[in-house]
Amino acid sequence: MATSLLDVSDLACRRGGRKVFERLSFGLAAGELLALVGRNGSGKTTLLRALALLVRPDAGAIRWQGAEVRDEPEAWRGRLAWLGHLEGLKGDLSVAENLRMAERLRGDPSPDVGRVDAALAAFDLQTLADRPVRTLSAGQRRRSALARVMLADVPLWLLDEPLNALDAPAQAAFRAALGKHLAAGGLAIAATHADLGVPCRTLDLGIAAPQRAPA
Repeated sequence: MATSLLDVSDLACRRGGRKVFERLSFGLAAGELLALVGRNGSGKTTLLRALALLVRPDAGAIRWQGAEVRDEPEAWRGRLAWLGHLEGLKGDLSVAENLRMAERLRGDPSPDVGRVDAALAAFDLQTLADRPVRTLSAGQRRRSALARVMLADVPLWLLDEPLNALDAPAQAAFRAALGKHLAAGGLAIAATHADLGVPCRTLDLGIAAPQRAPA
């Protein structure tokens, strides 16, 4: 069995004063995708936000290679890319400017043009590169946000309903990017109501242990 890079143990979280899950434990190794499933309100987004250190768990530990991530939060945030329900893009900036700004915020003062172009091409955004994000459709904004995730070149992707607003070609582009990330040893956790089209384990937050899902 592969060694886990990410280990979550006995995690408990509340939302609005209500406990959404407790004693939640799982591990994730290089190249693995964990799909979070369950009805609305079951805690999928809360779990992702806890992993991203956007909310504080009531109990439990989140460890990366054995070290508690909350002991070095900035180092942990540098290892992950986050995609929420909102795309996190600046509406007055162009798609390409958003990608370059995201790279600068990650500490790269001069983002590599080739890498930015590759991220744009992966999601068929070349013709939209100079368009302000505020002028784009919901699907185009989602593709732009996914290009930002891909460009980050980090080990862990945290994705909240990544297929939202994507048409069939864009879904195929996402699956190709995700497959490449996993094949390179990356990890991903995605809350989803849809088939991600990539071999994965599934975690229903009403079930104690992740289950193997078919390819």
